[in-house]
Amino acid sequence: MNLICESQVVTDYLTVTAEVDYDHPLIVGLASDLAAASQDQVDFIEKSYIYVRDQIAHSWDIQSSRITCSASETLVYKEGICYAKANLLCAILRGAGIPSGFCYQRLTIGDTPDTGYCIHALNAVYIQKINSWIRLDARGNKPGIQAEFSLDGEKLAFMIRKEYDESEYMTIFKSPNLKTIETLKNNTDCINMYLHGLPDRL
Repeated sequence: MNLICESQVVTDYLTVTAEVDYDHPLIVGLASDLAAASQDQVDFIEKSYIYVRDQIAHSWDIQSSRITCSASETLVYKEGICYAKANLLCAILRGAGIPSGFCYQRLTIGDTPDTGYCIHALNAVYIQKINSWIRLDARGNKPGIQAEFSLDGEKLAFMIRKEYDESEYMTIFKSPNLKTIETLKNNTDCINMYLHGLPDRL
């Protein structure tokens, strides 16, 4: 997988922002707890990933109308769509000094092209031990979706189906895409947003 960094300046993948607010006390506390339970940096990354994947509900899966955006807001309410969950995982990792960024896929909203398309967010994290970036998808597992932490090949939530005109964006972005953030900020009902308001391309 030939991932391309948007920036060659590693500190660009460590910045705190309005969405990646890792200086928030709740995120500082969570990162501290995860670090205390981890054997090394790779274990911390895996535990952080599993926490966001499993402990933060995907809003569509629980049919919630709430929209969360920033990492801290997502942690407070323990729910969010992929854009918000990616903000949270990025914040936890950056708060621990681990470079991380944002990656995207263009997917069908449903199982077929006639349902329309949407942009799906996931993360990339730099693993010092293997001197490489890997992608992690903390969307949340359910029947038919089984993403895992792996250093031996990606195990993401979604496989790209080129015959359905789905596609990968191979860039590791230093900040969440503006379209995704504006989508979260400009809508008031998550279910309606998920069905009708998600961007279909970057």
